[in-house]
Amino acid sequence: MKKAFVFLAVWFVWPVAGQQKTLPSLPLDDFQDGIHHWNLLHAERNYPRLRPDQVTEIADNFLAYQNEDGGWPKNLDWLGVLDADSVKRTLTPRYRESTVDNRNTYPQIEYLAQVYTLTGIDKYRQGAEKGIGYILNTQNASGGWRGWDVDAITFNDDVTTGAMDLMLRVKEGREPFAWADAAVREKAARSFERALDVTLRCQIVVDGVKTAWCQQHDHRTLAPVKARTYELPCITPFESSDVVLFLMSLENPDRRVIEAVKSAVAWLRKAALEGFRIERVPVAESEITNHEYPYNLVVAEDPSAKPIWARFYEVDSRVIPFLCNRDGIKVYKLSDVLPERRMGYSWYGYWPEKVFAAYPAWLARVGETDGTK
Repeated sequence: MKKAFVFLAVWFVWPVAGQQKTLPSLPLDDFQDGIHHWNLLHAERNYPRLRPDQVTEIADNFLAYQNEDGGWPKNLDWLGVLDADSVKRTLTPRYRESTVDNRNTYPQIEYLAQVYTLTGIDKYRQGAEKGIGYILNTQNASGGWRGWDVDAITFNDDVTTGAMDLMLRVKEGREPFAWADAAVREKAARSFERALDVTLRCQIVVDGVKTAWCQQHDHRTLAPVKARTYELPCITPFESSDVVLFLMSLENPDRRVIEAVKSAVAWLRKAALEGFRIERVPVAESEITNHEYPYNLVVAEDPSAKPIWARFYEVDSRVIPFLCNRDGIKVYKLSDVLPERRMGYSWYGYWPEKVFAAYPAWLARVGETDGTK
């Protein structure tokens, strides 16, 4: 049965001395994950959408969907011209809850803070401040933030690094958070230090050597733990690359941060796979399992292919990649992953390339040399 939505059109005129003020478009990249997941469930999207330059209308969308606790539900079309109350009524109670999962909540806070900086309209500052309160209130005693699927320190979907980056910029009063008062900055500073500490302590040690990170770690033991049935304890280049890039962004890093980065880079180099690439192969309409993925993925041997990385590696010294089906059973070939998960998950990628590209300049900045090549 199709769900009906009540459409709500919005207009905004910004008067300045009798003229309309044009606001610059703001980045929307961080919202694409949530929009993508919305699209997976809504093949027919026959409603109007906001343009990127409709900045205040987009900000008003965020305020309309903001929960009382200050956070936001995930997986919505943030640019859809829809009645927020009608949309929320179509969601199950769990999907109405706030979460940082799927790169959510901290991007809305940033956007509202940017719009407040541009307009001076106080409702946007209030929304951003309320969102900061949600991030502070949901930080676990461990120092990390949970994702959607398991109550653990979560690096998947930039959950902990995204929240930690927000806290860093709030504590330093960086734009667009120059308006944050001393009390908010102090809370953000304590939050950031706790998050950084647990991130460094989560780095997986194998045979006495630091490697990288899992997608999620136990709040108490910090050990790698599973989330969804096909997301088993592992060492992962995807989320680890995001962690390393965040650590490399820190100014004046201490010895712990420097050693964490160098150790992770060394492991990422060992984990590189060669001799093949992943190809998209068109399939017949009857074989398409999801309209977002109208193709099959296959491994193609190619001696000249650039290095590629698997999403998951065994938590041991062998650096062996694995994959998994929804039944939780490991497999070691892409063709053994059932079609729905084969195309619906990022099993291989080039995520460490950004780390390697930034690494030489980072080494120079922190006065280090690289002895791992």
